[in-house]
Amino acid sequence: MTNKKFVYFFGNGHAEGHGKMKDVLGGKGAGLAEMTNAGLPVPPGFTISTDACIAYYENNRSLSEEIQAQIDAALAHLEETLGQELGDEENPLLVSVRSGAKFSMPGMMDTVLNLGLNDRTVHGLEKKTNNPRFAYDCYRRFIQMFADVVMDVPKHEFERIIDRMKEERGIELDTDFTAADYQEMIEKFRTHVQNKSGRNFPQDARTQLNMAINAVFESWNNERAIKYRQMNDIPHDLGTGVNVQTMVFGNMGQNSGSGVGFTRNPATGAREFYGEFLSNAQGEDVVAGTRTPLKLEEMKKVMPAAYEQLCEISDRLERHYNDMQDYEFTIQEGKLYMLQTRNGKRTGAAAVKIACDMLDEGLVNEYQAVLMVEPQQLDQLLHPVFDSKNDFTVMATGLPASPGAAVGQIAFTSQDAVRMAENGKKVILVRIETNPDDIHGMEVSKGILTARGGMTSHAAVVARGMGTPCVAGSSDIRVDEERKVVELRDGRTLMEGDFISLDGTKGEVYLGELNTIDPDLTSGDFGRFMLITDKIRRLGVRTNADIPRDAQVARDFGAEGIGLCRTEHMFFAPDRLSFMQKMILAETTVEREKALEKLLPMQREDFRGIFRVMDGYPVTVRLLDPPLHEFLPGREELMVELALLKERKADPEKIREKEDLLERVEELHELNPMLGHRGCRLGITYPEITRMQARAILEAACEARKEGVDVQPEIMVPLIGTVAELRSQRDIVMDVAGDVFKEQGLEVPFLVGTMIEIPRAVLTAGEIAEVAEFFSYGTNDLTQTTFGYSRDDAGRFIRYYLEHGILPKDPFQVIDRDGVGQLVKMGVERGRATRPNLKIGICGEHGGEPNSVEFCHQIGLNYVSCSPFRVPIARLAAAQAVAKEKIEAGTGQK
Repeated sequence: MTNKKFVYFFGNGHAEGHGKMKDVLGGKGAGLAEMTNAGLPVPPGFTISTDACIAYYENNRSLSEEIQAQIDAALAHLEETLGQELGDEENPLLVSVRSGAKFSMPGMMDTVLNLGLNDRTVHGLEKKTNNPRFAYDCYRRFIQMFADVVMDVPKHEFERIIDRMKEERGIELDTDFTAADYQEMIEKFRTHVQNKSGRNFPQDARTQLNMAINAVFESWNNERAIKYRQMNDIPHDLGTGVNVQTMVFGNMGQNSGSGVGFTRNPATGAREFYGEFLSNAQGEDVVAGTRTPLKLEEMKKVMPAAYEQLCEISDRLERHYNDMQDYEFTIQEGKLYMLQTRNGKRTGAAAVKIACDMLDEGLVNEYQAVLMVEPQQLDQLLHPVFDSKNDFTVMATGLPASPGAAVGQIAFTSQDAVRMAENGKKVILVRIETNPDDIHGMEVSKGILTARGGMTSHAAVVARGMGTPCVAGSSDIRVDEERKVVELRDGRTLMEGDFISLDGTKGEVYLGELNTIDPDLTSGDFGRFMLITDKIRRLGVRTNADIPRDAQVARDFGAEGIGLCRTEHMFFAPDRLSFMQKMILAETTVEREKALEKLLPMQREDFRGIFRVMDGYPVTVRLLDPPLHEFLPGREELMVELALLKERKADPEKIREKEDLLERVEELHELNPMLGHRGCRLGITYPEITRMQARAILEAACEARKEGVDVQPEIMVPLIGTVAELRSQRDIVMDVAGDVFKEQGLEVPFLVGTMIEIPRAVLTAGEIAEVAEFFSYGTNDLTQTTFGYSRDDAGRFIRYYLEHGILPKDPFQVIDRDGVGQLVKMGVERGRATRPNLKIGICGEHGGEPNSVEFCHQIGLNYVSCSPFRVPIARLAAAQAVAKEKIEAGTGQK
């Protein structure tokens, strides 16, 4: 016995938990507790904690006697509170069993409704409600849902039975079935369960409850839940809560119903009462897509009192949580019940607008506002929209479920979508309706189109969370998933692989491939929001850019300089590669210098273009880094070419050239080139390369200065391991600078620093700082050399490591704080102990990853540098690092 509390009761205006207990109760349980304490109409129940889920797995996937005893006690309390008993034939208690993790995972885990019904209690429900149709409708729903979730009998197999019965009776809707129809359906369902599972459908209500609780815990580790956590960077060790709650029924007639609401529009962020509602329906009907729901405003016409109460509660919830809420409700015979509330999933555009609007409304301050937008959501705003000059041929319209423009080829299944995407195709997933098992296909698709479902359907909610454009509930199309055909109203058909374009903002679908243009990001809510982030953050944000065009894109996105300009990328251009190869093939210094003279003016012009774009900002140029063999043809490729030339008896001179090239490639071949003759080692053994590059950089700086450009060049020496290596290269740069400044008749201030990317450089950072005027951490190579992983080969096992818990995150994507991060921190401390004003940044892939950016802020770096399209993400992440500190310290609360 641990004497630990695992089960928390809520009901009658009091809950044992509260809204800040998401770690223990999960998001849904915390929301139910908070709403109960706030006096809202919440059906009573109890939450089994996430700790119980963890204990379930630790106890060989079974509940301990201690946890079971607490569940039994909570159930007894619930039965006493309501005057009903689970399994009682006269007055049966019916409950729902729902999952609820700390972080919202819509549709990824399992739910069971109407639990407690069996062949005897259904008669008790019938007598109690005097509504046989309702009672048998609940029972058939329970069999279908329980069998799917607990007994592994797929839901769609029951849907086929329902569809056949509709065809036999000539009806279209579930609401057209009679009580007798449902009784026949129940018998068919039970027979199917027996045939499919080899087991009878359980009749004991306590057994049903235990099986359902276990199934919800099991769903924490189902394939789609694991995939969703991987996609959204949610830890795998949190576990899910289980919420057992008294059933209320939206399917008791036309004065009952269920719905989903948002306090603001989750697609646009507009402040409006937004959601969907179905009369005479349970909540699953609203999100499943089997019936197209009505807009929430329609509820005002049929249930005005409940509608007014819902409006008031909606406003209370938003003001209580100071964030946009997503809630579920049921109306049973005119009485409103709240079943859930949580911070609502929203698009990037909606998140930015809501943050700005709530700031204006005084609900949040600037620190809280920047935390309302997830950094990755900004990515949704940085990509193209449809060009208005397109010839728009509308093939179908539907609901604007998730905004954005998408162009791609039709795929009808998630498996086909994954296969097509792996073959380099852009995919639009077209489905009758999506379900949680489609998560893999949805992840790789550029857009999603469904024939059924509403704004709160699975497709809509998940697409909005992923930032994927989606048009849902298009009645203009008929999708035949078995034949893989889309039939349009005008008789035309589309097949797998046909191109379509969809606008998730307008809810329109077009034939063919449309052109897109870049969005305007300099004004409106986005521009204002980014100014707020800049006001808050301490960390600078630069970009990695090698050409003026990329530098301009980054500057437009708010980059404050270039943290990494890779000079080697300039040598791969067709008009330069031949000179680079001549330099490599040269046998003497004179020959190398002659080839480098050809490259000098080209490099100089490149740098001048970048300096012009970055007028007033620093530009860090890395000297040549990769091994020389990368600029030469591959060994196997040359051998094939040479064999063909000899076979065709080609020109002997040409054969000799290829033989010389092959010989040089053989000479340069290295067993481990990433740790071989590269970086500063090239500049030391071939100092003429460093001289040419330093001259190109400084001549370009002088010429740009003469044009009135405020140039701030920083010359970075790569891959040093000893201070002697850096000193050797710095001396060459300083010698060249003296010559250039004398020739140009002016001096330009510049810095010489180094990349810190191998452990020895970290350990000797104090010595290195005696020479270096700045450090820039190359965390890609530092991760390689710290872990001993080859970045090019680690993909073969990294995924396995992540799936099996060997690594929590891919260290090449998210900085390893406990290992690589400690080296970075050590280097900062040792470097600044020698040179207190040492400027330090990071220029690996981690510079645009939010978790890594936060770490860089915490250890006191001056800046991060990332690819152009990740600059806004890094700006927001840097601001959020400050906001979190302020709020945790109690100085950032409103």
